[in-house]
Amino acid sequence: MKVVILGAGKVGESLARNLSQDGYDVSLVDLDKSKIDYLQDRLDVAAIVGHAAHPNSFKKCGADNETIVLAVTNNDEVNIAACQIAKAQFSVKKTICRFKDNTYLSCLDSFGENVIDIPISPENEVTSHLKDLIDHPGAEQIEEFADGKVKLVSVKVKKSGKLVDKALRTIEDDMPGIESYIPSIYRKGKPFIPNGDTIVKEGDEVYFVTANENVDAVVNEMRLEQDPYSRVMIIGGGKIGFNLAQQLEDSYKVKIVESSEERCEEISRGLNKTIVLRGKGADQELLKSENIAQVDVFCALTNDDEANIMASLLAKKLGATKTMVILNNPSYVNILPGFVDSCIAPHRLTVSSVLQHLRESDVAQDVILKMHSGAEALEGIVHANEYTSDYFGKSIKELPLPEEASIGAIVRKGVVVMPSSEIELCIEDHLIIFLSNKEKVKEVEKLFTKI
Repeated sequence: MKVVILGAGKVGESLARNLSQDGYDVSLVDLDKSKIDYLQDRLDVAAIVGHAAHPNSFKKCGADNETIVLAVTNNDEVNIAACQIAKAQFSVKKTICRFKDNTYLSCLDSFGENVIDIPISPENEVTSHLKDLIDHPGAEQIEEFADGKVKLVSVKVKKSGKLVDKALRTIEDDMPGIESYIPSIYRKGKPFIPNGDTIVKEGDEVYFVTANENVDAVVNEMRLEQDPYSRVMIIGGGKIGFNLAQQLEDSYKVKIVESSEERCEEISRGLNKTIVLRGKGADQELLKSENIAQVDVFCALTNDDEANIMASLLAKKLGATKTMVILNNPSYVNILPGFVDSCIAPHRLTVSSVLQHLRESDVAQDVILKMHSGAEALEGIVHANEYTSDYFGKSIKELPLPEEASIGAIVRKGVVVMPSSEIELCIEDHLIIFLSNKEKVKEVEKLFTKI
C-alpha cells in the first residue's frame, strides 16, 4: 500500500518508521531539507523536500487513486489544503488529517464533500488519557476498547499490594464476582505471557483487561488501596490544559498555572470553578504558596518538554503525590520512569489512531502500548475465512496465535467475556488481543480478514 506522509516532525517520523517496518510503500514530505536528509539515511522511505500542500510534492510521490495521504504537519490549514489538493487533483483513496484546533472538527464539510475522510485530534486523545489516569488512581496506562466497555490497564505492583508473592489464580478468590484477565506481565522491562501459577513480584508491570466498572477494584488488588484524588494542579493553559481543567473542575479542586497574562484572562472566562494563576511551573515560591504538598496530581502540560520535566521534578520534591507530563521528544519517554509517575507521548497516540485506519482487515482499534518495545493491542472482528472456519464452535484457546500474542477479552453482542477454555469462538466476536511483538500483527490480522 502506498502512503504519503506530509510533515516530518515527531509524529511524521514515528509514522514513517512504523509503517516502513510494516512493509508499506512510504513517501515523506517536508520543507526542512536537514530533516529529510536525516530521515532518508535512517528509514526505508522516499524522503522528499517540498511543501506539504503543493501539487508538485504529490507528483514526486507518485500519488494516485490507491494512495493514502496522512497530513500531520503542525499547521491545520496546511493539512486541510493538502487534503483538498490530494482529493481534487490526484483522486487519492483516503485522507487522514491531523487537527490541533478542535473547532475545525465541527465543520469538516466546509472544506469540500469527502475531502477529509478521517480527522484525528491528538489533543483530545491526550486529554482523555490524562482524565482516565486521574479518575483511576494507581493505574500507569489505560487504553479503551469496544466503545469504552473494555479497559486495558497497566499497573506497577507495589510491595504493599495484596497480590505480591502470590499466584495469579488467587485474584479470583480475592475479588469474587469481578472478572479480569492478565494477558501480559513486564518484568525488568521484558514481557511474558503468564498463567494461573505465575507468581507476581514487586515491581512487575501487570497488564490486565476488565470491564470499565471494575478497573479500580483490580488496581487496588495489586497496590496499596489508595484514596481518590481531589486536588489537581495543571501547568500550562494551552488547549490540553484548558480542556482538562474544564473536564475536571466539577469533580476536583483544580488550579491552573499559565505564564501569559493574556491567556490567563482568556481561560478564566471559559472556566467556572478552576483557580487560574499567572506564573511558571518551576517557580518554587509559587508552588509552596499554593500548598503543593497537598496536591494529589501535578500535570505539566506545556509545549516545552524540558520545562515540563523540571516542574514535575520540583513538584515531586516539594510533596506532590503524583506527577504527569506531556513529552514530545521520544528520547525522554524511556529515561523518565522513576522520576516522573506518568509520561504521555502525543506522538504515540497519533500513530495508534492512524494505524487502525490503515489495517486491511476488520480491525476496530489498534493501540501501540510501548513505542520502544513494540507492544501493541488490537480489537478485531472475527469473520469466516480460510484461517478461522475450522475453529468456530471450538474453544477460543485453540486459535492458532503466535507465542507473543494472547487474547485479553471477547466482546460478544455487546457483552464483555473473559477468555477461558469453556468459551467457544463465534462469528462476529470482537477479540482484544495483546501482542508483545508488533512484528506478529500480520499473523494475528488473518483472523479478522473478510472474504
